[in-house]
Amino acid sequence: MSTMRLSRYSLLFMLMLPCIGVWAEPAKLADVIIPDSPEALKRGAQTAVGTCMGCHDLKYITYHDLLALGFTKKEVDEMRGEHTLGTALMSQTPPEAGLAAYGKIPPDLSLMAKAREGGPRYIYTLLTSFYQDAVGNTNNRLFPGVKMPDILGAGAANDPAAQHELQTKAAEVAAFLNWAADPHANERHHIGYYAVGYLIVLTGLLYLLKRRIWRRIAPPSTSLPSSKSDF
Repeated sequence: MSTMRLSRYSLLFMLMLPCIGVWAEPAKLADVIIPDSPEALKRGAQTAVGTCMGCHDLKYITYHDLLALGFTKKEVDEMRGEHTLGTALMSQTPPEAGLAAYGKIPPDLSLMAKAREGGPRYIYTLLTSFYQDAVGNTNNRLFPGVKMPDILGAGAANDPAAQHELQTKAAEVAAFLNWAADPHANERHHIGYYAVGYLIVLTGLLYLLKRRIWRRIAPPSTSLPSSKSDF
């Protein structure tokens, strides 16, 4: 009886092995360097606002924040239309329409670079992994079955020039979304340098003050008491 039960468990384990292998296989992200130059961030913002915001929100970023990327106020005014500078970047598609078109409301992109393992590399890989299968349907190698359309035309980029343009644009969008996830990172880093410098100077001053104070205090006597009686 025990031998039969062991055989059943062994067979069940062998049947589960392929599933375990699929679950354990990590997503293969592109080994790419995401640019962080002001020009790349600005071009990425233009693509994101003009293309991605057709469905997605960037609710934690305002039009005023775009000024930090080098946009002029006139350029931002053209983007925002009738919205104020303090208005968040919201999708042009109402949530109900997105739900009806894709079966779920398209996610907000403000923190997408923080929410996905690999950060901007994940976004780059997703944008460049679209392809057309044998029957002409669009799918994605990184995220099979994703409802998101091939907005950058990765499935139609067949020649080297088109592929290079696609990769450049995808990297710039990924760079912008990485900035959008923490738009004040550079400011914090600069403040951190000043804070560390202040602490170093303060430590030096406190050390000098300590030496000056202790210099005035006579050191304790180290002589031994006399062995002769005072009486």
